[in-house]
Amino acid sequence: MPAYRFPVPPASEITPKHAILNRRAFMAGAAGLAVAAAGAPARTQAGEMLKTVAGPFSTDETPNSLDDISGYCNFYEFGTGKGDPAKYADKLTTRPWTIEVGGMVNNPGAIDIEDLLTQYTLEDRIYRLRCVEAWSMVVPWVGIPLSSVLEKFDVQGSAKYVAFETLVRPEEMRGQSSTFPILPWPYVEGLRLDEAMHPLTILAVGLHGEVLPNQNGAPVRLVVPWKYGFKSIKSIVSIRFTEEEPPATWNLQNPREYGFYSNVNPTVDHPRWSQASERRIGGGLFSSRIETQMFNGYGEQVASLYDGMDLKKYF
Repeated sequence: MPAYRFPVPPASEITPKHAILNRRAFMAGAAGLAVAAAGAPARTQAGEMLKTVAGPFSTDETPNSLDDISGYCNFYEFGTGKGDPAKYADKLTTRPWTIEVGGMVNNPGAIDIEDLLTQYTLEDRIYRLRCVEAWSMVVPWVGIPLSSVLEKFDVQGSAKYVAFETLVRPEEMRGQSSTFPILPWPYVEGLRLDEAMHPLTILAVGLHGEVLPNQNGAPVRLVVPWKYGFKSIKSIVSIRFTEEEPPATWNLQNPREYGFYSNVNPTVDHPRWSQASERRIGGGLFSSRIETQMFNGYGEQVASLYDGMDLKKYF
């Protein structure tokens, strides 16, 4: 059974260790974050509190610690090692920051990170993050439903997909400046329109009640909790609506191993390992593996999106 409860859990269960400060106080200090944190570890670039409300769909599972989440990451723009993002992401400048929105919309424009932090309700949502390498975490994200942000751009009726693109800044993102490129940059991803506008899908701007650490995709990333983690693209600078299925980096790199949809499905093995079980980060080296849930446990909310689809063919 999926571990979700209704009504929404109290906010104290989502960010239990922090007292929440007024968002205006955060904004007064946000402009100086990059300067104040210069030369400091990436972890200290977070540490500013966000005023939030309890969001829906949270899991009852115990969240991983901030150290777990910020210290064990996949973010190839900073290197392929799980510790590389925490080691090198402090060089990333996250202010100013805008996301260009265009394509098949009647009101193209831009989203400013400061507007996201001040003009929308920030929700605490405890979501599971499942990675294709068969490990998982439970993350208390701070985010905004993507649908509520995109609706003002007036999407055209013929749009069927949403394409996302990550920042390219090799002088700050060492993985992009490698002599032997890890991936073709920029990193790109895509969702079907109904997936993007589903209430579970959020733009995350923080975790554990704090501003999103650089290594976790600052200042704004996608979170799609029923899909494998690589679909939740980080450090977004562009969102475009399209009629055709957009490119997705890992699907382009190796379509045999990484499908466009990438829904968590324990019955579809990765060619090099099983997806039937997973290891929870933070449980210790010899912790027992747990059974992987279909759609990462969110089947009640999202299974209807795929009615009639062969989920082994469209993996």
